Amino acid sequence: MIVSGLHVYPVKGCAGYAVTSSPVGPTGLRGDRMMMLVDDEGVFLSQRKVPELAALRPSLVDSSLVIGGESFPVVVDGPRVPVVVHKWQGTGIDQGEAAAAYFSDALGRSVRLVRMPPDVRRESGGHTSGLVGYADAHALLVLSLSSLDALNERILERGGAPVPMNRFRPNVVVSGWPEPHTEDRVRRAVVGDVELGYAKDCVRCVVPMVDQETGRRDGPEPTRTLATYRRDPDGGVTFGMKAAVVSPGTIAVGDKIDVLEWAEV
Repeated sequence: MIVSGLHVYPVKGCAGYAVTSSPVGPTGLRGDRMMMLVDDEGVFLSQRKVPELAALRPSLVDSSLVIGGESFPVVVDGPRVPVVVHKWQGTGIDQGEAAAAYFSDALGRSVRLVRMPPDVRRESGGHTSGLVGYADAHALLVLSLSSLDALNERILERGGAPVPMNRFRPNVVVSGWPEPHTEDRVRRAVVGDVELGYAKDCVRCVVPMVDQETGRRDGPEPTRTLATYRRDPDGGVTFGMKAAVVSPGTIAVGDKIDVLEWAEV
């Protein structure tokens, strides 16, 4: 049971990139979804309505956001603008005209790039509470390779094409659990020197049906097959575990996962 992949998504909704290790703070992997694009009303953009975001591939290099040969210094503090992420109403630090122009041109719509202010504490709920940046609701998404393998076996049986792990946009990918969805039963675990607590099962939206390479919708899989065996009682389908950071530290690929507490069966 080890970490086989780590992925950071510097701008909410845009593509992520793999790292070999990362400091983990109260809101998750360093830089993960601490920035986002908003419309003229300050409402966040996501692949739910703008699948083209998947084809934008920003990365964090030193203190700048780099994309498409351009580099934009990250403004960590300054004037704040109101922003909305689902039901949460907060603030963001505008990243300037150059970044806004680049992303507006790339998406063909008026957008602004904002960053989470360093002093804002956005609380997450669930079984274990914690803090979160601009992610939908929780600090980390954990998925196992065995869960993906089991799903793809079912998709193939139905005549569909298997889907890659990036459809689900995990932060931490785990190998070594023989049983699919073992991550759902974890309640407390130490990964590297980071303690994580289970927050909730991840209820999936339409994003897993977006091809993360092209930024185009490519349904009905995997949602069609997930609906045959992973339906959530409150609606939707589940795949993956959302976690809160109980104790910060560092996680690296190859780190062992020690489960301290399992859910009662």
